[in-house]
Amino acid sequence: MKENEIPAGSNKVKRRLGRGEGNGHGKTCCRGHKGAGARAGYSLRAGFEGGQMPLFRKLPQRGFNRARFQKPCSVVNLSDLSKVVGEKVDLESLKLAGLIRPNSKLVKLLGTGDVDKAYSIDVSLVSKSAKEKIEAAGGTFISE
Repeated sequence: MKENEIPAGSNKVKRRLGRGEGNGHGKTCCRGHKGAGARAGYSLRAGFEGGQMPLFRKLPQRGFNRARFQKPCSVVNLSDLSKVVGEKVDLESLKLAGLIRPNSKLVKLLGTGDVDKAYSIDVSLVSKSAKEKIEAAGGTFISE
């Protein structure tokens, strides 16, 4: 794409504040007089209404959202277990292999892929298909 082919409105001209009264944005530069909003570095929290009870807290909660009650859980497939060094698969070995984040607390092992050796598994949750494949390969489960 060339500069002359850029669609109209793509390069919006920035409003120039504090460049004289004739501009319409001079003097206080659209910030009003004094107060936190007139100062540099001020940013308002979303939904903040100056200390007044915000609208989202006035209105009743409606409906059900299961995300509020879910625990964050990392998932690992059987095909990824080849990246783990050694036969023991637990929270620490999965973190070292880079398969889960360092702050993960719960891990679920899923049955996608195949197992090439007998692993000793010590994770929070295991799917039924993953359990069958690991036991078929001669693997064991430490915590059940």
